[in-house]
Amino acid sequence: MSRSAVVVLSLCLSLPLAAAAAEPVLVIHGGAGVERKDLSPAEETAARAALQQALLKGHAALAAGKPALEAVTAAITVLEDDPTFNAGKGAVFTHDGRNELDASLMDGATLKAGAVAGVQRVRNPILLAEAVMQHSPHVMMVGQGAEAFASSQGIALVDPSYFRTDKRWQQLQKALKEEASGQAHADLETARHFGTVGAVALDKDGKLAAGTSTGGMTNKRYGRVGDSPIIGAGTYADAGCAVSGTGWGEYYIRTAAAHDICARMQYLKQGPVDAGRAVINERIPALGGDGGAIVLAADGRAATPFNTQGMYRGWIGADGVPHVAIFATETLPLPGQ
Repeated sequence: MSRSAVVVLSLCLSLPLAAAAAEPVLVIHGGAGVERKDLSPAEETAARAALQQALLKGHAALAAGKPALEAVTAAITVLEDDPTFNAGKGAVFTHDGRNELDASLMDGATLKAGAVAGVQRVRNPILLAEAVMQHSPHVMMVGQGAEAFASSQGIALVDPSYFRTDKRWQQLQKALKEEASGQAHADLETARHFGTVGAVALDKDGKLAAGTSTGGMTNKRYGRVGDSPIIGAGTYADAGCAVSGTGWGEYYIRTAAAHDICARMQYLKQGPVDAGRAVINERIPALGGDGGAIVLAADGRAATPFNTQGMYRGWIGADGVPHVAIFATETLPLPGQ
């Protein structure tokens, strides 16, 4: 064998397995903590339709050969534009009656990331997170500075009234009333910390990406920021794993939940189901928190662990057929299971 042939063969053998052609997969969530008693039949129908639309939009990007990042942003913008979810239009209100939005995005192939927090006029925060990642030397921007950057990048800005929905406003009024009555702090926390939307994707080149977007916590104060815009807490992706979380953000931050799941997959060789269960169903509840996550491996295996009565969730594969579920009593067969 010639020297040149040996070099070519060596290069081929050294290529990572993830670089081989892969079956594209997209997994999404619309937040954990949903309870059947709080969801009317019309709201349930609307939620399932929105999840399906987000899956189809993201799948269209993957089917066109676009990278995982584009599938993630495509799916999340659909969920941000739908008032069903606590992200974008339909975000919950702060104690002062404002909507403060957070989002983050991460490219598993390069470990590049972008995040924004506390923005009040950005229609699609996930698109601003993408701009931070692609067009700035930074990872996170907050508040008015982030909005100034959005304006410079041509990201759509809207009047803050765009985000208001009566359902979210009434949730704030209820929280304020309960707070004034001296109801136990733990009860208030349990009722208000859910929401968030997210997506993880695997493209045809075997590359992964993850993104998360949220309106935060009902009745939050003092510029509180949860896990969603924090890389490693609510969002993380590397060459082998992608995660987006939803739940009580303080606990996801304290456990570096998204990164912990990926680290378990890398160093302990756990699969998505076992790694997700260890963090979402064991570690976080042991500290007093709850919530859920979506997990996707580079080989296409997926998991959707959660420890509440329900989590808006769904996935779509190469065949383009969306699969969605809401409640814990529903069976949702996942890729690789």
